[in-house]
Amino acid sequence: MGTRAEWLSAIAAFEAAARHQNFAHAGEELHLTASAVSHHVRKLESRLGLPLFQRHARGVALTAAGRQLADAASSSLADLEDVLRGLRAASGDHDLVRIATLHSFTCAWLMPRLRSFSAAHPHVRLSFETGFALARFDDSGPDLAVRHGAGQWPGAQATLLMEEHLFPVAAPSMPGVAEVATARDVAALPLVSDNARQGWPDWFREAGVRGVTPDERYRFTDSTGALEAAATGLGAVLAREHVVAPYVADGRLVRLPGPALRARWAYYLVVPTHRRLRPAAHAFADWLLDQARVISVTG
Repeated sequence: MGTRAEWLSAIAAFEAAARHQNFAHAGEELHLTASAVSHHVRKLESRLGLPLFQRHARGVALTAAGRQLADAASSSLADLEDVLRGLRAASGDHDLVRIATLHSFTCAWLMPRLRSFSAAHPHVRLSFETGFALARFDDSGPDLAVRHGAGQWPGAQATLLMEEHLFPVAAPSMPGVAEVATARDVAALPLVSDNARQGWPDWFREAGVRGVTPDERYRFTDSTGALEAAATGLGAVLAREHVVAPYVADGRLVRLPGPALRARWAYYLVVPTHRRLRPAAHAFADWLLDQARVISVTG
């Protein structure tokens, strides 16, 4: 390993492996195989003449020398990333913030609030990528993300935005809605579902409704599709409180009797751990957290 390029490749692979404590996760971040990461690390260990990782059945752990090198590599790569970002900023991208998020969250919760951010930061441009796939925080990827989950993702720092509850809603004009007086009555309606991990069986269990066979007649991959179906009168839907709020506010959907089921998952602001946020991205992250605090205070 004599050339500067070889050193840089090995250091980058080692730094990612040290951060993830996992060669496979490091490979996913760098678009390499786990064996390629391992090869880089072994070449580095051979050149230095000492082990950087302890290998065991459950994975790898840094040695004392590995920790020392990992700290130096992380700091040096972060400084290099800052310089590269500064150079990119000079080319006109310094005011562009790229955000990976969910379609339903963007349309129902985020979009109605964006005007306030633009008023406070008129020079910042926002680019949204919506979908279910987890974003890769590489050079061509987003600056930050909003994810729905348990709050733990490799190579990322997650900050809680909002917890949520699930409750049934339906179009007020849907046949049978006016006669719904109890949670058990909801089971008699045609039901709309999405691909969320919690669904109608969980809600009926929370409501204490037993011995019914719910008619889950329509299923959508996305919450927005399920809500739109319910708004047209196709059936009742188990809705997430923050996503359904605009539908309830304008009267397209009304809440049905029964409890609010606390969701196992929540919304998180997620940022990469291997690079610092640029000022424009930092401003958007702070604004997003402030908006979520307003929701938590007002209920």
